[in-house]
Amino acid sequence: MKQWEGSLEQLRGLVSERAMTGETMLLNMGPHHPSTHGVLRLLLELDGEQIVTCLPDVGYLHTGIEKSIETRTYEKAVPLTDRMDYLAPMNNNLVFALAVEKLVDLDVPERAQVIRVICSELTRINSHLVWLGTHALDMGAMSVFLYCFREREYILDMYEMLGGQRLMSSYIRPGGVWRDIPEEFLPALQRFVDYFPAKVDDYEKLLTNNPLWMDRTQGIGVIEPEEGISLGVSGPSLRASGVNWDIRKAQPYSGYEKYDFDVPLGQHGDVYDRFYVRVQEMRQSIKIIKQAMKNIPAGPFRSTNRKFVPPPRAELGRSMEAVIHHFKLWTEGYSAPDQEVFVAIESPRGEIGCYLHGTGGNKPRRVHFKTPSFIHISALGKIAEGHMIADLVGIIGSVDIVLGDSDR
Repeated sequence: MKQWEGSLEQLRGLVSERAMTGETMLLNMGPHHPSTHGVLRLLLELDGEQIVTCLPDVGYLHTGIEKSIETRTYEKAVPLTDRMDYLAPMNNNLVFALAVEKLVDLDVPERAQVIRVICSELTRINSHLVWLGTHALDMGAMSVFLYCFREREYILDMYEMLGGQRLMSSYIRPGGVWRDIPEEFLPALQRFVDYFPAKVDDYEKLLTNNPLWMDRTQGIGVIEPEEGISLGVSGPSLRASGVNWDIRKAQPYSGYEKYDFDVPLGQHGDVYDRFYVRVQEMRQSIKIIKQAMKNIPAGPFRSTNRKFVPPPRAELGRSMEAVIHHFKLWTEGYSAPDQEVFVAIESPRGEIGCYLHGTGGNKPRRVHFKTPSFIHISALGKIAEGHMIADLVGIIGSVDIVLGDSDR
C-alpha cells in the first residue's frame, strides 16, 4: 500500500471534505496487491482503520479484446473470448457462440447442447474452486487453497482431453463444439463426479462452522436485495442476498430447462452467505452433470450447415470441394446480417451478456460483453463503506472478480 501523492483537487466530489483538509488519510491499495485478485487499484479514504470512501480504478490490464474481435472473422474470434474471464473460458465461448448462432440463425445438434452443459458446469466448478481456494488464502486458511487446486487438476485434465489445452481450449464453437468428446472423457468425468462430493464435504468441515471463519465473514460486506439489484450485482453475489435469479432457470439456454437442479440462496447477503452459496452451487453442478451424462444422445457434435461450419476432417483427404470449402471458411469466414443481437448466460460470477452487431460481411461491426466482474468492482465502493480495512480483503474476494473479465 502507498499513500496518495496526487492532487487533492482531482478527487473533489469523490471523497469527503475531511480528506481535503487532511483529517482522513488517502491510501492506494493495488494495483499490484495480491489480495486485489489482479491488477485492480483501490483508492481508500481512511479514518483510522475505517473505510470512509473506496474508489475502484480499473484499466491496468488493457487487453482490448472487444476491439480485437471486431478485426477478425466470427470463427477466428473464439480464442479471444477464452482470455476475458480466464477462469471461465468455456462460458465465454458459449455466450459468444450463442450470439453468433442467433445472428445467423444457426442450428445446434442435441448432442452438442448436452456437451455444452457438461462443459459449462465443469467450468463453474473450476472457477468456484479457484475462488474458494484464493478467498480462503486471503483470509489465512492455507489448507483449503491446496485442496481446491488439487481437485481443479482433474477438471484441467478433462479440458485437455476435449480441446488439447488445460486452460483456454476454445472448445465451444458456433454451431456446436470443436470435436466430439474423446473415448476417455466420460470415464474420467465419472471418476470425478464420484470423487468430488466428498471433497466439498471436507471444505465445509474446514470452514462452514469454523468460529474464526464465521467471525471474519458474518455481517461483513452486506448487500441488501434492493441494493444489489440497483447496483447491477448478479450471480451468486446477488443470490446470497436472497434474490432468486438464475438465468439457467429464468431464461433457459442450451437445454437447461430439461435439468433438475436447485438455486442456492442466502439470507443475509454478507461475505459468509456468498461463500456458502458458491459451495452449494458446486454440489448442484455435479447434479446437473450426472443428469447430462445419462442423456447424451447420439448424432453430430456440430451443425451440418456447411455455410457456417467447416466440413469434417475425414472428407479433406478425399474431396477437393471439401478442401476448397474449408479453405474459404478459414480465410474469408462467413457473412452475418447487418443486425443486432444480445444473449446472456449464467457464468460462475454472474450474468455475462454478448452484444453483437453484424455488418452483412464476415466481421462484426461492434462486439461488447456485459461482464459481472466489471459491475461487481463498481459495487465495491458501496459495499466497503464503513468497514475496517482488514475486512476489505474478504469483501473483494467474496464478490469474485477477475480483472480480465473487466478490462476488455
